[in-house]
Amino acid sequence: MESAPNPSAPGYDLIAIDLDGTLLCSQGRVSQENAAAIRRARESGVRVTVCTGRGMIECRHVTDHIEQHEPVVVAGGAMLACPRTLDTLHRFSMDIGLVRELTECMLWHGHAALVLKDPAATAPRTGEARRGHDYLVVSPRGWDGIHPVTRWWFKALNVPVQVVPRLEEDEHPEATVRVGVCGTRRGTTDVAREIRGRFASRTTLHHFHAVVPGTNPASEDDHILILEALGEHVNKWTAIRWLAEHHGIDPARIAAIGNDINDVAMLENAGLGVAVANAIDEARRAAKRHTLANDEHGVAHAIDRILAGEW
Repeated sequence: MESAPNPSAPGYDLIAIDLDGTLLCSQGRVSQENAAAIRRARESGVRVTVCTGRGMIECRHVTDHIEQHEPVVVAGGAMLACPRTLDTLHRFSMDIGLVRELTECMLWHGHAALVLKDPAATAPRTGEARRGHDYLVVSPRGWDGIHPVTRWWFKALNVPVQVVPRLEEDEHPEATVRVGVCGTRRGTTDVAREIRGRFASRTTLHHFHAVVPGTNPASEDDHILILEALGEHVNKWTAIRWLAEHHGIDPARIAAIGNDINDVAMLENAGLGVAVANAIDEARRAAKRHTLANDEHGVAHAIDRILAGEW
């Protein structure tokens, strides 16, 4: 489906925006300034899409708030979903054998394995439900074996979860898009090292800070981190490129705004990559421009520069 460039949109036809640490402030909210800037971009004819490591159900309150109708890149690029119907538009499934090996490694290191699913594929085969569970959590000790931060996250965002003691009980192995663990830096270091050593050539790996509002760890080792493995070459840019091809958008006319390791690919490959001031070093190096911090409405600052034709 082709679409001609909009002459009222100076330079870019699509702006892809990360959520945590970028559009969301440190308290997990979208500022009025950022929301207003997104509206201005849309009114100028620019498509805006959210690109997040969260699943669709985990970010719906944000997409509702900014009145997002364009497809959303979720699960770090492993899926695209409709924010209105929650339907999955496309997914990049993981190899079943790779999922098994990763899960075994995570369990051996004492972690519950967080197996993210396409919820459209896990829906019951009978009845009216259109969505099933988002996470299959493999935990031999049940809920007691799941990290408290993960339990808090599932409860706070009302995430549908199925807990099983063994991966063999997975009824939808073809629907897996990501496998991960949650724990302290100290607790995830060994499993991260082994997974990098064994699977780096077969997966896209991210190891980064979890979203845990209101915490102040005593030391760096006590910070809560997420370790995630996706399919080979799967990242946010993979999904953005799929969306761009669907709409006939030249990648050179895409701007991306982000802050963390899972944003690097889109910052490097978009026509314009913008890092917020609080971004990690890798993201800052990948970006062509730098804006204000997420707590200083950095997304609004960047959008206004883009719309003004300055960037």
